Formats: sequence, C-alpha cells, structure tokens
Amino acid sequence: MPDASNTPPRLILASSSPYRRELLGRLRVPFDVIVPDIDETPLAGETPEATAVRLSIAKARAASERSDDASALVIGSDQVATFDGKQIGKPGTHDKAVAQLQAMRGRNVEFHSALCLFDRRTGGVQSADIVTRVRFRRVSDAQIESYLRAETPYDCAGSAKAEGLGIALLEAIESDDPTALIGLPLIALTGMLENAGYPVLGAA
Repeated sequence: MPDASNTPPRLILASSSPYRRELLGRLRVPFDVIVPDIDETPLAGETPEATAVRLSIAKARAASERSDDASALVIGSDQVATFDGKQIGKPGTHDKAVAQLQAMRGRNVEFHSALCLFDRRTGGVQSADIVTRVRFRRVSDAQIESYLRAETPYDCAGSAKAEGLGIALLEAIESDDPTALIGLPLIALTGMLENAGYPVLGAA
C-alpha cells in the first residue's frame, strides 16, 4: 500500500466508451485510456450479473496486458440490460433500436453495471455489480423515431441514452448510484480507489 508521500499510481480506463471517459473525468483525477480487445459474447447459461462482472474483469486484464506500467490501477466496466429474463445488448442498428424500445415501453428493465479495479502492483481485483431498475414510459412509435433520430444511441445497451434525450423515455429510476446507468458507477469506484490507496479527495 503506497504512503501519502509517494506519487499516486497511474490510472488506466479500459474502455472505448466516450461516456465512461466523461464520467471518470468528473473525479478530476489524471488517467489514460487503453481500449481492450475482448470477446463480449455471453457464455451459455450465464446470468446477466455474471456476464457483466466477468467482462469488466476481462477488460481490465486485457488493458493491463497492453500497459508497460507495473504499478497502474486499471478500471474495467461493462453493462448488461435485462428484460423479461433475457439479456439486451447494444442494438447496433436503427431497426433493432426501434424493436427494443417498442418492447420495453411501459415495462421495467434492469441494468447491471459491473465495475472492476485491477491493481497491477499486487494482482488484486476488486469487483462489484451495481443494479439500476428503470421503468420506461409508454411512448408512441413516433416518439421513439424522434428520439432515435436525435440521439442515434445504437452503442447503448437497451437503446436508452439516459445522459441525453433518453431520460425522456423513462418514468422512474431506482439505483444506489446515479452514474451507474450511464456506464461507470463512480460511488463504487471511489471506494475501490480508496481501498487501493488512491484517495480521490486526497489524504484524510
């Protein structure tokens, strides 16, 4: 565990997501980005929580292997949406986004936002799954089309870009961490960094 007089370890965000970069930037800590290259396909019979946690760890480890800094702390995160007992991925196309939003209107959806902090100094892994429960409004087909034209959220799980106009699709959000739905649970991350000897607010 480093003492307060030492230079803090380098932080690496293992993500290609601009949303996660923006979120981590809110903590006002310096960090670098390494985009991990992993297979994100769920395993047969895997629960949504297990998928999200496994992929968050895999992303952190993959980025770690591409870093030459043996003392870095590597942040991995993954999000899986579930509806009617099935995992919902990123739509990728307009038609798939329309189908997702039509199916979810007036319904409840769970978002599993998993987080991992991999400590290259020790090989230690901290992980967590933050669950956000969302109820969608009963919006019309025309409103869905208007939203998709404005946001094109084809890289967002469940097509719901809550940090933008997607908030208008929602009736209620229930979560212990308001940043989890956007993709990087900052409350949980702050605690993990503290545990790793990297106090976000400086030494107490």
